[in-house]
Amino acid sequence: MTSEGHGPSGYWYRKATEGDGTTAILNALRDYTTSEAAMRRRTRESMGMGANDLLALRFLFQDKRSGRVSRPRDLAHRLGITSASVTTLVDRLIASGHIQRQQDPNDRRSIILQPTPDADREVRHTLGGMHERMRAAAGGMTDADTAVVVGFLRRMTEAVDAVDAAPDSAAGAGHVGPAASDAAPGGAAPGDEAPGGPGHTSTHP
Repeated sequence: MTSEGHGPSGYWYRKATEGDGTTAILNALRDYTTSEAAMRRRTRESMGMGANDLLALRFLFQDKRSGRVSRPRDLAHRLGITSASVTTLVDRLIASGHIQRQQDPNDRRSIILQPTPDADREVRHTLGGMHERMRAAAGGMTDADTAVVVGFLRRMTEAVDAVDAAPDSAAGAGHVGPAASDAAPGGAAPGDEAPGGPGHTSTHP
């Protein structure tokens, strides 16, 4: 998808005209998030997983990379689901071979969750090529270019997060950003690092 398809009834209401850099940027950003959401749907389908399943696996990979311990209650909180629902989700991912339960070495009464080596290999096989293409697209930028892009994306993240923080005041700004139901997961879960974004080195979802 390209911003050429954004007519008067489009997301940003009009095509970018010459000199209208703001609309051009926002349309390009919307095109990217639309493509990423479609990629996430394809990934879920190819791995035979639901949206929360893939998002849970993503959280576990992130925790493993950062040295954090993942417990079922933490996963329930991050996914915004009940303890009963997270138990069902964990059982399903264990049955599919994507995660495993282990006793916490620091607290024998506590259970921690870990992604399996098979899950790591599956994700790398599924997403590795895409991440290499994304790294190539982001490569070659100067430090100044990087600072501009990173700063812009962080400001956009804050703008989108503010919609959830103050829904009443944002009632008139319903078109600030694209729907994130597929992106997080968060889709890209909102507030979560976007997979394969500039500077991202992991092939995990």
